[in-house]
Amino acid sequence: MDIIKNWLRQNLKGDPVLWGIVILFSLISMAVVYSATGTLAYKNELRGRAGSSEMILFKHTSLIFAGLALMWLAHRIDYRNYSRLSLYALLASVPLLLFTFFMGGTTLNDASRWLTIPVINQTFQPSDLAKLALITHLASMLSRRQQNVHDYKATLLPVMLWVGVICGIIIMSNASTALLLFVTCLLLMFIGRVPLKQMAVMVAIGVVVGGVGLASGQRYKTVLSRIESFTDKSKPVPFQLEHSYIAIATGGVTGKGPGNSTERNILPHPYSDFIYAVIIEEYGLVGGVAVLFLYLAFLYRGLLTVVNSHGAFGGLLSAGLSFSLVLQAMVNMGVAVGLGPITGLPLPLLSMGGTSLIFTGISVGIILSVSRGEREIRPVVGEPADTVRIPRKTAYA
Repeated sequence: MDIIKNWLRQNLKGDPVLWGIVILFSLISMAVVYSATGTLAYKNELRGRAGSSEMILFKHTSLIFAGLALMWLAHRIDYRNYSRLSLYALLASVPLLLFTFFMGGTTLNDASRWLTIPVINQTFQPSDLAKLALITHLASMLSRRQQNVHDYKATLLPVMLWVGVICGIIIMSNASTALLLFVTCLLLMFIGRVPLKQMAVMVAIGVVVGGVGLASGQRYKTVLSRIESFTDKSKPVPFQLEHSYIAIATGGVTGKGPGNSTERNILPHPYSDFIYAVIIEEYGLVGGVAVLFLYLAFLYRGLLTVVNSHGAFGGLLSAGLSFSLVLQAMVNMGVAVGLGPITGLPLPLLSMGGTSLIFTGISVGIILSVSRGEREIRPVVGEPADTVRIPRKTAYA
């Protein structure tokens, strides 16, 4: 036991509670996805495609382990290095987003959000890269400008440029992701002490850019239809929500038991968009509350890292990534129980997915890198001195 404990201390740095939460999520994900993909496997068989439940589970488990491996690698890197890398990632994500939308995207559900990676034949959402890059670069920009955060030209203009470009492109094919990313950026600006007047300007410009992007994109009619279905109570409940409600209602307090869901055979995408409904049906209210508690615990530990961070960049980075993951989880769970219009957002760390699991793992790894507690005052090459150490009352006042 002592050998195992020593190995864990040496190799799993950072917040041990966060490690435990992510491992718990991984185990839950494998169990629920295996249960929820029975119908998908049956459809694959009817279409003559390879893809039994066991094969789907193997692929999903492989992606989980790949995400955990990248999380481990990301947490071993000094988080301050991500400040420099974020700009290159942003510069790469813009042409990828444009190419996906205008030229070469794989179209699913009437939206070009995916690129197919040759050889491995795995779909990839450039928006996942863009989200991670924007949050990281925004944290870097705000940390560098803590001494002149009230300067409109020095702070708001560059922030507005990058947020407008990335969210404006994403909203043309994925409105919910763009809106959630924009809200995360606003929260990050608030934590970074950006004046409320500047944030109000940011919101006004965001509404204009978002409206233009949505109107000129692929999802305008779909977004309007979903909002109308949610707000107009005289209309019938959409098919997905109706069966999500049935799954939740029949789950009761303790659920029907693992693998005993019936609505998984009816719900569209029970392994991604509506996986929370399947969790409640099989594990009951107890399972649903437990999952909610794990996300809240994840947010708490992420924000605790913010409090313990010595530098503005580390605190802003951890806050931005924590909010991004947990807000998406809250939206997904809210949709399943009828608290919001249908969005199509997966449940982070639980839903079956491709590269989203990879980028989620990298995001958590960066949070763990900030929480490692290795805060030696040594400048990283190319990093300005004011991002190395800023008094907390200055950085977070």
